Amino acid sequence: MADTQLSFENADSGNTPNVYSVSKINALIRERLEGEFTQIWIKAEISNFKAHTSGHFYFSLKDEFSQISAVMFKGLNSKLKFRPENGLEVIVRGHITVYEPRGNYQVFCEFMEPVGAGALQKAFEQLKAKLQAEGLFDSQRKRELPSFPRHIGLVTSPTGAAIQDILNVLKRRYKAARITLAPALVQGDPAPASIIAAIELINKVRDVDVLIIGRGGGSIEDLWAFNDEGVARAIAASRIPTISAVGHEVDFTIADFVADLRAPTPSAAAELVVKSVIEIEEKIRGFKARLWQSFNATMRIYQERVVSLSRRLVDPQRRLQDLQIRCDELSTRLEFAIIRYIDDRKTDVELFLQKLSTPRELIVRLQKRMQLAAAYLQNGMKSKLTQNSARLREGVGRLEAMSPLRVVARGYSILEKNKHIIKSTKDVVMGDALEATLAEGRLRVEVIEVINQEDVWISKKNYHG
Repeated sequence: MADTQLSFENADSGNTPNVYSVSKINALIRERLEGEFTQIWIKAEISNFKAHTSGHFYFSLKDEFSQISAVMFKGLNSKLKFRPENGLEVIVRGHITVYEPRGNYQVFCEFMEPVGAGALQKAFEQLKAKLQAEGLFDSQRKRELPSFPRHIGLVTSPTGAAIQDILNVLKRRYKAARITLAPALVQGDPAPASIIAAIELINKVRDVDVLIIGRGGGSIEDLWAFNDEGVARAIAASRIPTISAVGHEVDFTIADFVADLRAPTPSAAAELVVKSVIEIEEKIRGFKARLWQSFNATMRIYQERVVSLSRRLVDPQRRLQDLQIRCDELSTRLEFAIIRYIDDRKTDVELFLQKLSTPRELIVRLQKRMQLAAAYLQNGMKSKLTQNSARLREGVGRLEAMSPLRVVARGYSILEKNKHIIKSTKDVVMGDALEATLAEGRLRVEVIEVINQEDVWISKKNYHG
């Protein structure tokens, strides 16, 4: 539509005003605004934030008194280290654009940073809160590290200081360990994808017992790859117990919270993974002491049982024979039990030594010590059993010597009335029925005459007259 020059009756001194079409005025405004505000910095609060399905961000920037529309397209907002949200105070860089059909203007944002802590810190806090809400930091998810790992996996740079620190500690403390390195970039934009690929690769290797992921110290930007969400989820999905060892003791990353264990430095991670030879020897000494205590306790129990059985012996020969048989059985069972116990302990020790995988000389020396100890225990037990058996046979002999059955065997008999032993003629009267126990068999007899002791002496005197 062409510009139209009009004359107004009230125009001053022949001056005729310019009248513009809407399109023209919007075009002029666009030309002025976009030409004037080619790069501006704005400090404001985000409101009405919306992430479109296309990936673009639409929102408003406002202060206490006014607001302005803003947009940040996908190609630019994908570089942000944090997620914009309503109420967040930010500083943006951009330029003014005008949408002529509606006469709207807005800020086309090219850069955005939170006010205060900075974009990286904000991104760290947001991701930490998100993963914590999902339960990836829960203590129930944490797995214990194996006590004596034989195969250790590493995900780190093959040329950095961290790999050298780890290898130095492992060679000093655990030369027998097998080490597999999955090399990865640990700094820069390609680092997260490289770390994820290395974690997935090491999880495909068989028999890896524990995994160390880390790098040396640096700035927050240098360590940022270990704050990547993809890296965190790869660590959480690892089938291998994982130690995070990123930076120095004061540095914390998202990887530290997701891993099964956090080490302050790569060297500390290696020390946590393997025990020293001194610690292993201490464990063996403790195991040996517990073995002796258990053996002595078992010995005391069986000795007390043998003593108790010996005291329960009574006069009758059959009871003595039964108890002797029982004692022999217990002695045999005791011997077998102790031998089996020693064999079991030897097996436990052998398995324990196999798990240690320490240098061959140490293992051979410890095995010989355990074999000597087992032989000493077995010989001592057999000697003790022999002594106890001899004492038992001696007691049985004394009891048999005092047994009434021995007296009967010499031609005497035992008279009983109603199961009471007759010791005097006063205990019976004429006609009483008695039972006589002989060396071979028993008799039922009847009292036909009672002869007192005095009569016996008179009879003997007259007989020898």
